[in-house]
Amino acid sequence: MKYGMIGAGAMGYRYGVMLQENAGVQVDFIDTWKPNVEKVREQGGVSVARDHHDRHIVPINIFYPEEYHGHPDVWIIFKKQMQLEEELKRDSEAGLFHDDQYVFSAMNGMGHFEKINQYFAKDKIICGTAMIATRLDAPANVDFMGPVNSEVMHMARYNNQEPDEVTQGIFDDFKKAKLGPVFTTNWQGMCMSKVVFNAVCNTLCTMFEMQMGQFIEYPGVPEMARQLFNEAFDACERAGIYLIETREEEVASVTTISKAYKYHYPSMYQDFSKGRPTEVDYINGYIAKIGREHDYICRTHEFLVHEVHMAELMRKYHN
Repeated sequence: MKYGMIGAGAMGYRYGVMLQENAGVQVDFIDTWKPNVEKVREQGGVSVARDHHDRHIVPINIFYPEEYHGHPDVWIIFKKQMQLEEELKRDSEAGLFHDDQYVFSAMNGMGHFEKINQYFAKDKIICGTAMIATRLDAPANVDFMGPVNSEVMHMARYNNQEPDEVTQGIFDDFKKAKLGPVFTTNWQGMCMSKVVFNAVCNTLCTMFEMQMGQFIEYPGVPEMARQLFNEAFDACERAGIYLIETREEEVASVTTISKAYKYHYPSMYQDFSKGRPTEVDYINGYIAKIGREHDYICRTHEFLVHEVHMAELMRKYHN
């Protein structure tokens, strides 16, 4: 199958390059960030390293939306939550979307599938999560974190059905790409399992400007994680959302993942450190929203949302 990548950022490059190099499929990249597009064209591709080593140029095809006239079988979307609505509108106006196309997204946070559903039928939307750490250090300069074959991701259809022929084909391509796909039929439980993980590691690492390996050095992390997970699980269960991992599995994953990616700064910190808005409203804020909608107050998550926004505000005094 042929793929179109909407968003040539850290994860867009990770998926696109691995599909192109390992699965041998065609990938066209669509991006709206001019420094990124122009740098790719200047250097003949994207500069890729793994854990800071073996940096090399991978040739790719990259386009602004208005330039693109291809017709991929599958769109893959990796945009920041705050940018998605505008991106989808621009891509639609450029004539990129067609009724026969499928779409996959494994963005952080929640709320994006409702927006994607405005442009794609529910049975053609594939939801995803990715436990895959990647850094975008500069335009067209990406670092794949973690050893080869450490990638793990989940995918589920937005209608919670078993894979159809196209979905199975996408799964097979992801497997060939060495992205480590696992299929489930519970998209909400799958996605919320990743959201509640990010609500611990991403948010706390950002607050204290730490790599994940530094974060897990503190012996109180499991108890902090348990408090946040218990609130999140309680809110989800009241909403009828049952996560694909247990509370204790989530707590244990904080230690194992943090040690595996010990030199990684989570994506929320990468945004924060570069002066960009964070996605905390779509992570801890989304958990708090679910709680409020079902007569449960996630006090710790609500407090963390305020703390992150306060830290964002304070950046102007440190420039």
